[in-house]
Amino acid sequence: MNELLATHSHRPWPLPNGPWVMKQTWVGLLFAHWPVPYEQLRPMVPQELELEVYDGYAWVGVVPFSMEGIRMRAMPEIPYTNQFAELNVRTYVKVGDKPGVYFFSLDAASKIAVEAARLLFYLPYYHADMDAKQVAEHIHYKSVRKDKRGAQVAFDGSYRPISAPFRSTKQSFEHWLTERYCLYSMNANRHVYRGDIHHLPWELQLAEAELRTNIMASGQGIQCAATKPLLHYANKLDVLIWPLIKVL
Repeated sequence: MNELLATHSHRPWPLPNGPWVMKQTWVGLLFAHWPVPYEQLRPMVPQELELEVYDGYAWVGVVPFSMEGIRMRAMPEIPYTNQFAELNVRTYVKVGDKPGVYFFSLDAASKIAVEAARLLFYLPYYHADMDAKQVAEHIHYKSVRKDKRGAQVAFDGSYRPISAPFRSTKQSFEHWLTERYCLYSMNANRHVYRGDIHHLPWELQLAEAELRTNIMASGQGIQCAATKPLLHYANKLDVLIWPLIKVL
């Protein structure tokens, strides 16, 4: 943990003041990204957030992975809440000079985690039946949302890395997509909050995937371009999370 906190020269801004409150480890993660016309996505993102573009497009990511080693600061891991599958649908936004992530949805296999994240982080979490299994290099991943508070979406796919690990360079598209150190959320009163995170630079790999079912974005009204997604894989990443800060 001390080594993680001591390594921060890669960050776009300094570590947050105050102590972190949660640690997570993200495992077997796929970044699947599609371009979306700015004019189409802009109405789906709160006007208080600046929707970012790259090469003239906004970008939507569908991100399945598993979480392990989840614990609050100065507390041991709690059984049945310390590991579960999660699947995010996200885009890229900015407030002031701090680029971050905006989530359209976050599906998780833990009901406790869903309700806690909704309460503490104002995030659109939903409970889903999920299964993630690794067989050799392939990860076989299924998710079917059961939570009636959201659209009934699903994902069924297999993916694997196909290159050696690499770190993105600062001016690259991979860096723009992945090296983001906060999330933005909004409460019922339309106040905008930033949640800072910290981790080492992503160790990415090019990936291939067979997406047998993927209505995670389209099922929520997001029409991605009818092109093959840009695919990246990450094996493992330790993450520290700070409390929300009201910014608008």
